[in-house]
Amino acid sequence: MSFTIPEEATPRLNRSELAVPGSNPALFEKAAASNADVVFLDLEDAVAPDDKEQARKNVIEAINDIDWGRKTLSVRINGLDTHYMYRDVVDVLEQAGERLDLIMIPKVGTASDIYAIDMLCTQIEAAKGRKKRIGFEMIIETALGMQNIHEIAAASKRNESLHFGVADYAAYTKARTTGIGGPNPMYGVLTDVDGDNPRDFHWGDMWHYAVARMVVAARANGLRPIDGPFGDFSDPEGFKAQAYRSAILGCEGKWAIHPSQIDMANEVNGPSEAEITRAKRILAAMEQAQREGKGAVSLDGRLIDIASIRQATVMVDKAAAIAAAAG
Repeated sequence: MSFTIPEEATPRLNRSELAVPGSNPALFEKAAASNADVVFLDLEDAVAPDDKEQARKNVIEAINDIDWGRKTLSVRINGLDTHYMYRDVVDVLEQAGERLDLIMIPKVGTASDIYAIDMLCTQIEAAKGRKKRIGFEMIIETALGMQNIHEIAAASKRNESLHFGVADYAAYTKARTTGIGGPNPMYGVLTDVDGDNPRDFHWGDMWHYAVARMVVAARANGLRPIDGPFGDFSDPEGFKAQAYRSAILGCEGKWAIHPSQIDMANEVNGPSEAEITRAKRILAAMEQAQREGKGAVSLDGRLIDIASIRQATVMVDKAAAIAAAAG
């Protein structure tokens, strides 16, 4: 282990993150009553330019008036390249109560973007005497952001999570797709020629590199890596397949752009009973091994060692957090 140990961000259950347009207050109470771990009230892409000001007022009122229970509550502000952003931050932090947990920053391109929002938040918190320090969620959805992702992840003590914004990322990299997440039938590998036998075509995951890189940047800086949206909410199996790929790479949550995706995200990003049972058996076996002065032992025909303790502990701790959230 390096002498440099990443400082972990504020621990939060983040299996599912529900997007709710700030211009549609009829959805706020439903979001508060949902099974989502995190709700973000959106002032950016889901709100038309003419509705920005009213959406901001709606969001402030909702933060103050609605019972959000144990949910983590976030607001997605507009981008730094717009004239809406500063007023989003100022009005929300000055007028909304202490219930707000996070600000989601879209299209982050450089560490300086985070510095700018941090400065603004710090001044408002000091001036208004806010007791809770606002945390940052950052969406990596541009080529510039992906190029600078490691500096972005380390740019502020407020940083809590990195999110992969697949739709804008595809647009900014000029990828040949119009889908939001999921595979593309043209992205694959054709097997080699084998006489007259038919050649197989295996689909690949065109987002593998981007998600894997985001996971490394997040974990190296103690942040939560979260997979972004899956646009076809009529395809639950496709959603789960994408979510599982990201979870296997190290993501601990996924966006839900439709209520039907919440429970699936929770299922994918929460350990199964079988996984929890095995993790507990690993911890028990390693405790016995340590009492016997051993650094590694065999369990069910497989080697387990000190690294296995870390893996199993993560799973058991997450199961405990899920149980606590369920009351």
